[in-house]
Amino acid sequence: MLLTRLARVSQEVAATSARSRKIALLAELFRDAEADDVPIVIPYLAGRLPQGRLGIGWKVLSRPVAPAAEPTLTVREVDARLTELGKVSGAGSQAERARLVGELMGAATEDEQRFLFGLITGEVRQGALDAVAVEGLAVATGAPPGDVRRAVMLAGSLQNVAQALLADGPESLARFRLTVGRPVLPMLAHTASSVAEAVGKLGACAVEEKLDGIRVQVHREGDTVRIYTRTLDDITDRLPELTSAALELRGERFILDGEVIAFDDAGRPRSFQETAGRVGSRTDVTTAAKEIPVSPVFFDALSVDGHDLLDLPFAERHAELARLVPEPMRVRRALVSGPDDLPRAESFLAETLERGHEGVVVKALDAPYSAGRRGASWLKVKPVHTLDLVVLAAEWGHGRRTGKLSNLHLGARTADGGFAMLGKTFKGMTDAMLAWQTERLQQLAVESDDWVVTVRPELVVEIAYDGLQRSTRYPAGVTLRFARVVRYREDKRPEEADTVETLLAAHPEVRP
Repeated sequence: MLLTRLARVSQEVAATSARSRKIALLAELFRDAEADDVPIVIPYLAGRLPQGRLGIGWKVLSRPVAPAAEPTLTVREVDARLTELGKVSGAGSQAERARLVGELMGAATEDEQRFLFGLITGEVRQGALDAVAVEGLAVATGAPPGDVRRAVMLAGSLQNVAQALLADGPESLARFRLTVGRPVLPMLAHTASSVAEAVGKLGACAVEEKLDGIRVQVHREGDTVRIYTRTLDDITDRLPELTSAALELRGERFILDGEVIAFDDAGRPRSFQETAGRVGSRTDVTTAAKEIPVSPVFFDALSVDGHDLLDLPFAERHAELARLVPEPMRVRRALVSGPDDLPRAESFLAETLERGHEGVVVKALDAPYSAGRRGASWLKVKPVHTLDLVVLAAEWGHGRRTGKLSNLHLGARTADGGFAMLGKTFKGMTDAMLAWQTERLQQLAVESDDWVVTVRPELVVEIAYDGLQRSTRYPAGVTLRFARVVRYREDKRPEEADTVETLLAAHPEVRP
């Protein structure tokens, strides 16, 4: 497939807000694509590079290059060139990257140059996200949309499912099954403002501790254990204590969902940064495990003894979990019969907060496991308002913060795939955080002057705030009140940040 076709569809998708039109455009594109184009086409449409960050700065990309008169670049050729770019390192690497970028841009037409510029800088935000792509793929191949969604859920990869569908048709979906050793995207929770709201919506439910740890999925097949993150990264080698714990469990073939968390000597949770730092440590794991040991806390079972449990009610899945996992390794919970049993739920929340955890997750007992989706049957409750937002820019500090990027510009996702700024904050930052974000944000910089550094919208930060107020200064018509940084969430992608729609729904009193 020629790059010009993809660039044109991207532009057309960006120009329409109608979901049906987006689906039709993508369906037509997929019909014309070859199976081997799909692993490139899908991430490009969503504004992602399969290679990740390429280390190409604004100065290199902003150098003018005469465009080609006619389109000749294919998506696979572009992917190969960008892969070559990503491998450049060592002495003279900056000049070599500039040369390769110049050659690529020189082979591109003017429209293709604009698309490539946006793709490399992370500014392709046309709303062609995975959920819309799934619908387009279903239309293009004649496969039932529900079957495509389930296959993507079980494969953990839209690209793999799309490649199989385009090569072999709807029959290929049958090969995507829940398999030990192949991770699936985790089920996620919506937010409720209170325990009363959550129990009122769900009725009979389990109220479980919400741990401030790292989500893990543990697979065991005999003596082989694999551990995956919420983004499906294999981190087995970093967590030997989890492998040991999994091998001590009764079953020999299972997939369990849970969190890994570090506790202090008093049994209280350490900070998220300590847990995240330990999980992220790749060197001298033995020493790291001694200094900051982590513990698994399981809360769901997806497969046991070769049986797929995804479609079973949560109560039955938890019964299987309890059969395999001893109580000290299971999340604390309280069973609540419904709104009449609310005092039990509220008491459990208070106890959970007293133990140092951040809140609770309220789960319907009759709900299946909706892998890869934010199901309405799981509702998280925290005692303060928090949002996962994306850093759009940062301002240089002054006084004791001179030389540090301090005041963050915060954005929420919009319906068209972009970001709307909700305000700024410089509060809640430690000296260590200031130093880290100054270095990290300069790596993401796309434009800067003496006051503001504009960055690629890639870094997710958790923000606490006291409420919303109307504001004509910002595009969503509202701004955050008393926003402060809680922590950075490098375990989350910008596509997982909160939306303007979700924020406004939570605060109807200030809807513009």
